[in-house]
Amino acid sequence: MKKSILTFAIFAITLMFSSEFSAQKFPKLDVSPMDVASYPTSYKEANKIVKVIYSRPQLKGRDLEKLAPKDKVWRTGANEATEIYFYKDVTFGGKKVKAGRYTMFSIPSDNEWTIILSTAKNVWGSYFYKEEEDVVRVNAEVSNSKDVIEAFSVVLEGESNKIEMFMGWGNTIVSLPIEF
Repeated sequence: MKKSILTFAIFAITLMFSSEFSAQKFPKLDVSPMDVASYPTSYKEANKIVKVIYSRPQLKGRDLEKLAPKDKVWRTGANEATEIYFYKDVTFGGKKVKAGRYTMFSIPSDNEWTIILSTAKNVWGSYFYKEEEDVVRVNAEVSNSKDVIEAFSVVLEGESNKIEMFMGWGNTIVSLPIEF
């Protein structure tokens, strides 16, 4: 009898402690997961020049203009505003920018997008955007994609000291030169 009570007590204590350690709840995958675009693009190259950290909203049958309204400041992605890191001084869309970390906002329009680099940090959306925190504003070219790009995407491509940043979503592709 004593053995049964002892066995039951050990079982109950073990169950109590094991459930305490396995009670952690992990969230499911975000519907707009974070991604990173960098240059050089190879994972083998550790010395990056540019890194863009952004979340990837998806169209899911919605109109691009509802998600990234024309002529309004947009966070350039989803969730937290997009951040761009320059690991050396660059010319961003024709304007000099010092090495550092910036938040990137956009103002979409039909023929060109205004791309804004801001000193704001840890910004959710564009709700707290302040023009006085702008470092530069540049105009980026807009072209059309023959294929629909379901999830907002950023790609950096180039050679030598000249690269192009492409942002694509829906049938819209925005491009901006970066030199270093």
